[in-house]
Amino acid sequence: MAFYSSGVEYGIHSLMSMVDANGSHRDMSVRELAELQNVPYDYLAKIFTRLSRAGLVVSSEGKGGGFRLARASELITVLDIVHAIDGQKSLFECKEIRQRLALFDETPPAWVCDGPCGVRSVMDSAQQRMEEELSRHTVLDLARKMHRKAPETFTIEVKTWIANRRSQA
Repeated sequence: MAFYSSGVEYGIHSLMSMVDANGSHRDMSVRELAELQNVPYDYLAKIFTRLSRAGLVVSSEGKGGGFRLARASELITVLDIVHAIDGQKSLFECKEIRQRLALFDETPPAWVCDGPCGVRSVMDSAQQRMEEELSRHTVLDLARKMHRKAPETFTIEVKTWIANRRSQA
């Protein structure tokens, strides 16, 4: 079972789709993003509500409307997106099992409760490191990485797809 929802992946890819290799932003509707990525429109619309509430995207005016990034793509981290969509989750919830050993007859000795639980400390450290790593990567970093892998024609193909779709609307 995944720790983060599929919505996190959809959100990250959507914001990447709104940025070209140069970091220029493009307004896109949720419907366009859903169709471009072959993901469920209704679910993506809910994700964009969360991204909007978190101040990562803002609705844009104009024919059909849509969204644009609320700030520069190099200032939106993967952790920002994760928190916007899934909230701030804890990897671990300590149940203080160390205090419940059967041999303590319901009253653990003082040494058991002295200091933080070692298991909790390890898990908290793991979460902190994971969040530090997620905060090191931005939408622009990921978009550039994708565009470096793609053939030179990819950017043109995406722009053409969007233009064709808009002309049919």
